[in-house]
Amino acid sequence: MQLQLESVFEWSRKFYNFAIEQGVSEGLAKHLNLWVNILVLCFVIFLIDRLLKLIIIKSFDVFSVKTKTTFDDFLVQSNFPKYIAHIIPLILIIKLIPIIFTDFQGWKVFFLKLTDLYIAVLTVWLIRSLLRSMKNYLLTKEAYKDKPLDSFLQVFMIFTWIIAGIYIFTMLTDKDPMAFITALGAASAVILLIFKDSILGFVASIQVAANDMVRIGDWITVEKYGADGDVMEINLATVKVSNFDKTITTIPTYALISDSFKNWRGMQESGGRRIKRSIYIAVNSIKYLSEQNVENLKRIQLVAAYLDHRQKDISKYNTDNQADKSLLINGRNQTNLGVFRKYADSYIKNHPAVNKDMSIMVRHLAPTPQGIPLEIYMFSSDRRWANYEHIMADIFEHLLAAVKYFDLEVYEAPSGKDLKRLSPEK
Repeated sequence: MQLQLESVFEWSRKFYNFAIEQGVSEGLAKHLNLWVNILVLCFVIFLIDRLLKLIIIKSFDVFSVKTKTTFDDFLVQSNFPKYIAHIIPLILIIKLIPIIFTDFQGWKVFFLKLTDLYIAVLTVWLIRSLLRSMKNYLLTKEAYKDKPLDSFLQVFMIFTWIIAGIYIFTMLTDKDPMAFITALGAASAVILLIFKDSILGFVASIQVAANDMVRIGDWITVEKYGADGDVMEINLATVKVSNFDKTITTIPTYALISDSFKNWRGMQESGGRRIKRSIYIAVNSIKYLSEQNVENLKRIQLVAAYLDHRQKDISKYNTDNQADKSLLINGRNQTNLGVFRKYADSYIKNHPAVNKDMSIMVRHLAPTPQGIPLEIYMFSSDRRWANYEHIMADIFEHLLAAVKYFDLEVYEAPSGKDLKRLSPEK
């Protein structure tokens, strides 16, 4: 090795010796020799670097084709082989700089520091490339597809750049690393102000991942930011949501822990999607049912058995208690609203698109100025949005059309035509 370095040193002095033989002054000969050596070094390093890139990248391509894993494919995509190819030329530069700059010690120190700086940057590039490859590889695994890997990648890269920054500071200033850390401590207030969003995002990313609050692909609704759609990306600073109208909303990551939002994952993982909607019945259309009314309603198949059984119980009770049925209000009676409620309940339970294993309920809510709300509460078996809307529309279209068969009316606010019809003619 020593002989090789001596041989290189002799070659580096060739132009110097030639210039001296031509009668050039010693000082000028040294400067000319330096620039010739720099040009030759740059040319040689450029050729070696290009050659190594071709060899290493080609080797990685061949190797990745023969292996079953896709990790090496992602290494190629993230330029890892290209960065590896820079290492050998860098070693050559470090070895040759002391020889080339033998007569210029100040320049030698300067260029050695530049190489140290490049080493730090190249190391960060290699780490970044490796982490990106690892992230892309993990995203091919089912267990990691919905995890916020971008956030973790950014956190690791921040720490890597901090360590590289401390090393560069130490190398350029020849000071103890603690001096840099102390200076950072003194400027902590300014740093916290500048990197407030990054720090909040870092903390939020850890909490979101640890508590499994949001995954990539989740449908979330954040009313404050107008977001209603699927999560596309979670990184250190922002969460990207693709809304159903094809717009994209960007939300600060820390907003997921500081503000309320709705995650529909539970619904998507369950066996159904909730339908909760009311039909408003006009109060003045509610009435008791006479025996003749009951007989007429028995023609409706879904409530025929119910009416028969229920009417027998009511008749027995009225007979036992000697209720005066000359007035319907006396004793026990059925109402058209009660029978319609039973019909709606039976219809829903027999509907093929309703999940029978989840809650099904038809109930009254408190009276309102618009009438009596008859709330339908159930879950569709199909959770897809378009199909869910079709199922809900099909059920309520039928129930709204069925209301009149029970001699009921659905409340509807009077329109201008209704008011005009009631007004006296001029």
